[in-house]
Amino acid sequence: MSASAEGTDPVLAGYRQSIDNIDAAMIHILAERFRITQAVGAYKAEKALPASDPGREERQIARLRKLAEDARLDPEFSEKFLRFVIEEVIRHHKQAKAAQ
Repeated sequence: MSASAEGTDPVLAGYRQSIDNIDAAMIHILAERFRITQAVGAYKAEKALPASDPGREERQIARLRKLAEDARLDPEFSEKFLRFVIEEVIRHHKQAKAAQ
């Protein structure tokens, strides 16, 4: 199918619209998650708590790997994604602590 035909294919357009909607929802969910983790970082900084909690992080990874398997999503991918998010959260927590 040519590039111009792809633009007029209603089935493909419908799939792409669904993907666009999901991408938008993911961005909003991540934004909300980071708003909450920023509050956690400020609280940890105020209470002089460590920026990371390796035990919780490993429990979360194990829990989400299981959820990924149940959802037929590659658990390796889900773990990589979660570790990336956790690393970013820890970076924010360290910044909050440094700002104290």
